Amino acid sequence: MKEGLAGKIAKGFMDSKLTVLLMIVFMVIGVYSSFLIPREEEPQIDVPMADIFVGYPGASPAELESRVIKPLEKMVSNIPGIEYIYSTSMKEQGMVTVQFLVGQDIERSYVKLYNELMKHMDQMPQGTTMPLVKTRAIDDVPVLGLTLWSENYNDYQLRQIANELTHEIEKVPDVSITNKIGGRSRQVRIVLDKEKMAASGVDFLGVTEKIQASNQQLFSGSFNRNDTEFLVTTGSFLESAKDVENLIVGIQQQQPVYLNQIAEVTEGPELPKEYVSFGYGQGSAAGSKFSSEYPAVTISVAKIKGADAMKIADVILEKVEHLKTNLIPDDVHVEVTRNYGETASQKVSELLLHLIGAIVAVTLVVMLAMGWRGGLVVFLSVPVTFALTLLSYYLLDYTLNRITLFALVFVTGIVVDDSIIIAENMHRHFKLKRLPFKQAAIYAINEVGNPTILATFTVIASVLPMAFVSGLMGPYMSPMPIGASIAMILSLFVALTITPYLGLIFLREKTSGKGQKEEEPVEQIEDTRIYKIYNRLEKPLLDNSRTRWIFLGTTLVLLLASVALFFTKSVAVKMLPFDNKNEFQVVIDMPEGTTLERTANVTREIGQYLSQRPEVMNYQSYVGTSAPITFNGLVRHYDLRGASNTADIQVNLKDKGERSEQSHDIAKLLRPEIQKIAKKFDANVKLVEVPPGPPVMSTIVAEVYGPDYDSQKQIANEVQGILKETPDVVDVDWTVEADQPEIHFEIDKEKAMRYGIAPQQIVYTMNAALGERAIAYLYDENATQRVEIILALAEQEKSTPVDISQIKIVSQNGQMVSVADLVQIEEKVKENSIFRKNQKRVIYVMADMAGELESPVYAILGMEEKLKEIDLPAGYELDELYLQQPQSEDDYAVKWDGEWQITLEVFRDLGIAFLGVIFIIYILIVGWFQNYRVPIVMMVAIPLSLIGIILGHWIMGAFFTATSFIGTIALAGIMVRNSVLLIDFVNLRLEDGIPLKQAVIEAGAVRTTPILLTAGTVVIGAFVILFDPIFQGLAISLMGGTIVSTILTLLVVPLVYYMIEKKNHE
Repeated sequence: MKEGLAGKIAKGFMDSKLTVLLMIVFMVIGVYSSFLIPREEEPQIDVPMADIFVGYPGASPAELESRVIKPLEKMVSNIPGIEYIYSTSMKEQGMVTVQFLVGQDIERSYVKLYNELMKHMDQMPQGTTMPLVKTRAIDDVPVLGLTLWSENYNDYQLRQIANELTHEIEKVPDVSITNKIGGRSRQVRIVLDKEKMAASGVDFLGVTEKIQASNQQLFSGSFNRNDTEFLVTTGSFLESAKDVENLIVGIQQQQPVYLNQIAEVTEGPELPKEYVSFGYGQGSAAGSKFSSEYPAVTISVAKIKGADAMKIADVILEKVEHLKTNLIPDDVHVEVTRNYGETASQKVSELLLHLIGAIVAVTLVVMLAMGWRGGLVVFLSVPVTFALTLLSYYLLDYTLNRITLFALVFVTGIVVDDSIIIAENMHRHFKLKRLPFKQAAIYAINEVGNPTILATFTVIASVLPMAFVSGLMGPYMSPMPIGASIAMILSLFVALTITPYLGLIFLREKTSGKGQKEEEPVEQIEDTRIYKIYNRLEKPLLDNSRTRWIFLGTTLVLLLASVALFFTKSVAVKMLPFDNKNEFQVVIDMPEGTTLERTANVTREIGQYLSQRPEVMNYQSYVGTSAPITFNGLVRHYDLRGASNTADIQVNLKDKGERSEQSHDIAKLLRPEIQKIAKKFDANVKLVEVPPGPPVMSTIVAEVYGPDYDSQKQIANEVQGILKETPDVVDVDWTVEADQPEIHFEIDKEKAMRYGIAPQQIVYTMNAALGERAIAYLYDENATQRVEIILALAEQEKSTPVDISQIKIVSQNGQMVSVADLVQIEEKVKENSIFRKNQKRVIYVMADMAGELESPVYAILGMEEKLKEIDLPAGYELDELYLQQPQSEDDYAVKWDGEWQITLEVFRDLGIAFLGVIFIIYILIVGWFQNYRVPIVMMVAIPLSLIGIILGHWIMGAFFTATSFIGTIALAGIMVRNSVLLIDFVNLRLEDGIPLKQAVIEAGAVRTTPILLTAGTVVIGAFVILFDPIFQGLAISLMGGTIVSTILTLLVVPLVYYMIEKKNHE
């Protein structure tokens, strides 16, 4: 037999002493790599994003939009590689968010952005602030959250401890941003008395100037005397509240006016701007002991790019333990309320266990079929393959996460095939004893080596196109096909180098001592059990055309019936199911204008409900500020929430091991009760879970566009109404704010000038009286945070517009004039913020899904009719768009976005990949068999696998997800591989001159064992993944598809081949 490529490679390695050493080296490198690779739970999706903040004092949202935001959007849209530009115009300030295409070089993108902004700075209107660019990346999400709480200390004292603790944490290498949430800072508060000020002839602006002027110290220079240089400093800073209250702020009738005569000066905690508290649920042992809510301060810690979250978390927690001896008092508790390092480590360890389980299971199957020696050969070659794959992960800068590890679990069954085929054939040849061992081994490898190479590339061809999924899902999924392809190429390398070496050692047949016995007669194929069973099944189909057509018809009906399950919604399509996490967030929005105290009441009531739940470990309430963000919050800008009408509750659940329900089911269970509490207070509450795939604004987003903003608002409101009535749709909200009253002081400019008071003076006085901004800072070398000096009115003196207008101002001629004499007081409604996307005005309506059909696809498609019933201004129509924004704003349009958009894009890309796969496989087979019709016969197996896949999902009650689709595509390669082996054998028998019918039955009988072995390894490899919520779809596809398709392939493919070739052989 001609020596092929495979034989040459194998021969070289079988003769070499280095093979064993190579094996050991590969294993060591692989194990070492697995320790070097950083571990994460999810792959890092780099979404290059940047926020541009710009202020324009005094401008209304509409003016800000036309003068500042539109020009900014235009500038930014000139940059190549930008996908979306979102903007929000608010009163006096605006924000533009730029999202670059996935895969753009992040640093370069930011440089381009800065460049474009700087180049056009001269076009910005006068009075705007310099645009502040803040970049956003996955690494801004904190990986560790520590919450300090206490029964005995108040939030002011906790904040002081947190300041010191943060200082220590920041010294840990690889820590990037730390953030303290909650607690009150130290400040000096000067509460001025309006009457006393008027009597003393001083006003707000005068007091401010005097305090700032007294808080000065400078190095003045130096002079020489007696050959010595003396340095001179002048002045001193304010160092305590006493220094402040003894300042002279004016002169009245030649007498000094001291600050303490006209104001009360206190040093201590600031007035509360936010409330943060901590409570235990019933899921924690401490829940019964500490049943109340306690003041708390949360420290969140983010890591620098590429650092290992697990290691950082360990170092910080160790440091905190140490600091409990000298910094943190005994009755201040430090609770770890987030640790992504630990969850990642658990997930990775769990997957590595799965992987080992899969390898052992596959080995056992091989042992049953080929004896313990064959099993050993295969068992030893798998770890070498994986060790090399881990090394390539390390070189490719991948992390160990659920996707990269699933790639390995997923290919365990496939990787073994190459080694099985080669080992099995060597085993068979050693049994025949026709040649000496080494030659027999080389002959065996030459026989199957080249088809094995082809078969491996067929499977690679079926997996690799999935690396080209576009959009946010791309970087999320690409490690899987790439990792799997690398593993398969390496398994081929191992099968051709190490397997023959091991086979030569382990698989030799023992020769008995008493000379060579007579060879036992080789069992004829017709006598084997498999042949008899196969013959009984296949022969009637070959002999009788009626039976044949009934069988094929039934198969076809089965196929159509299973596909029909999609249309009856018995199998629902969804992007990705929710993962089982240990946390979720409750996001609370009260109507605009709600006070901090009222928002705190709602939050407290929801907190009390949570504290009674057995699933809840602990929860932290953040009122008037935002909880540490998750990856979801990063894209939704939850960290910018900080108004008095907003609150977040971070809920930590019991560990996965201690509860039977999935986190998504717990959220569904708690939602109705929480919504009931929210309704009482007229609050909008959403339960936000960590999304399984890329983050989106919401599961369902309706973007409403149109020529007129008021009509847009009405349409959006109707869409909101429709969503609320749609089954399974929950947490509906929109971006139009509730009306908030606004008091406007209109200055009578003529009157003011007659009194010798500039309007600017009035504007600044009101700002100083109500703004509570720091006018100066105390000098304290030991404070970790600057101590602000604040000017304010007493709370009771600013409760009505009339009270406020009693403030007096000093005119140019020294007269005291009341603001009430110079202004007209009007009551208005605050103007709403304006949202834009890609330079078009938009109103967003957002909702989530929970219930039977959790996929947005069904909700959105089910609303088509209802949208047509919306009343529109005369002459207009409402377009419904699914993938693209409307081209113009001449007509009204609803564009669906959110998870829907990603679902569509991913299934579209995977569909294209699937067609590509089929085409590539066709080309490969045509190249091998030099025949155009045969490949089509072999591909009959592909649609057959759908029966098993869809029925599998239906039986398991699972969603057909993106991972299910991946399984479907990968199966195409595996199934065609079986057909190749079958038909290749039929052709070999035909060459030996056996009649077609007999050749078909023999091929089926001989190939059944290796095909069932392949199927078995795939099913067992996939079984391990079955219990992971996200990858369940992949497992069901591989298992269901393989089982059904293998059985049908063995019967249908030879049958169809017989029907096609029959004419040529009659």
